[in-house]
Amino acid sequence: MSDNVRVRFAPSPTGHLHVGGLRTALYNWLFARQNGGAFILRIEDTDQSRKVEGAVQSLLETLDWAGLDIDEGPGKGGDAGPYVQSERLEIYHQHAAQLVEAGQAYPCFCTSERLQQLRERQQKMGLATRYDGHCRDIPADEAAQRTGNETHVIRLAVPREGLIILEDVVRRKVRFEWKTVDDQVLIKSDGFPTYHLANVVDDHLMGVTHVIRGEEWLPSMPKHLLLYQGFGWEIPVFAHLPLLLNPDRSKLSKRQGHVAVEEYRKDGYLPQALLNFVALLGWHDQSNDEVFDLQGLQRVFQLERVQKGGAIFDTGKLRWLNGQHLRRMPAAEFRQAIAPHLESGWDVSDRMAAAIQEKISLLPDAREQLAFFFEDPVSYDEAASEALASPQANGILTALLDRLAAADDFSGDWFLAAVKALGAEFGLKGRELWHPIRAAIAGRVVGPDMVTIVETFGLDKCRQRVADALQKG
Repeated sequence: MSDNVRVRFAPSPTGHLHVGGLRTALYNWLFARQNGGAFILRIEDTDQSRKVEGAVQSLLETLDWAGLDIDEGPGKGGDAGPYVQSERLEIYHQHAAQLVEAGQAYPCFCTSERLQQLRERQQKMGLATRYDGHCRDIPADEAAQRTGNETHVIRLAVPREGLIILEDVVRRKVRFEWKTVDDQVLIKSDGFPTYHLANVVDDHLMGVTHVIRGEEWLPSMPKHLLLYQGFGWEIPVFAHLPLLLNPDRSKLSKRQGHVAVEEYRKDGYLPQALLNFVALLGWHDQSNDEVFDLQGLQRVFQLERVQKGGAIFDTGKLRWLNGQHLRRMPAAEFRQAIAPHLESGWDVSDRMAAAIQEKISLLPDAREQLAFFFEDPVSYDEAASEALASPQANGILTALLDRLAAADDFSGDWFLAAVKALGAEFGLKGRELWHPIRAAIAGRVVGPDMVTIVETFGLDKCRQRVADALQKG
């Protein structure tokens, strides 16, 4: 593919970035990077009533956290940006006027009261609610005169019969009948453009070659195609991505869990795991591999392999992927990643971090897994209590404390040899032998290997833990 590929991610600043938006951004970014093209960020804030203060900064921070660097747009500066639609109103007005002049759009003076009555009448008759073209046939001279002193909008003049066909990378051929398409408002009464006009104008002026976006925009395509035709512009390649679904196959929503990337970030998910997960929501590699970092996705992603059907948002799968990525991190990097989730003052070594790396699925889990290194157990959980209450526990721990008291060359190897000798002496092995010892020293019966634990603790702390367990027992 040529090196002039240009794609864009165009969110509205209505809050934190949605996981569906992250997937759209990722697919666009991957396609741009694979083809030596540009990844453009555009802020579509023409609906001022929904704008949330700080949303743009949050978006930029989230994209940076995810590693999806932008080539043009807010935060880049220079002549290329920022691309913020509320700062480009004159451009949209000029293009709307061009359509009106050509008879492809018209001023509409209908009041909100009339439009409400029209909707209610259509609903009573069981008809689709759409504009009835009341102002469409007003003579151009009369309409131009009225725009000077009457509140109005500008509407697109949609053909009343026939059909139009969209070629889509994901959906293939999609047919739309004009009789089902409303005369879309292009410029609202407050002077701001609607998404439809601003989107098409900006995509053209910014040289966008491929539009990769969510399936929810598919019904808007007839209006967009009509605008491209009305301006005489080349139509970009379109790819509409499948919906994200809850496990019950309803559209993904807050009612059944998190939808904002920021929430998953706070929960302790890695950016590479979340990107890996959303990449698989509607796409899979032909090798059927599932664990990819961003560079791996860049190598194998193919837009043509995106599926039509909705993708189930399975948080269990996300958690599993997060665990896979945690296990693949170098120990030093893993230690740095868990550090913000630990108590201040905990001096965690690479060895201690590596000892729990296989045990956690989320970064905050590290606090519980590492706690026994720094906090003496005040009480024992159910499994540890059962182990310490077992018939053999007191004898094993008493004998172990005697050996610890006599130890003069303490090490992990010494400890393993001592426990092996205890096993032979008491005729025990496996859980019956190890669980009381683990419970006493670590405060739990599962966790890192005992060599790491005892060498981290040292002889004196091991003695003290065993003595405390005997006293509490």
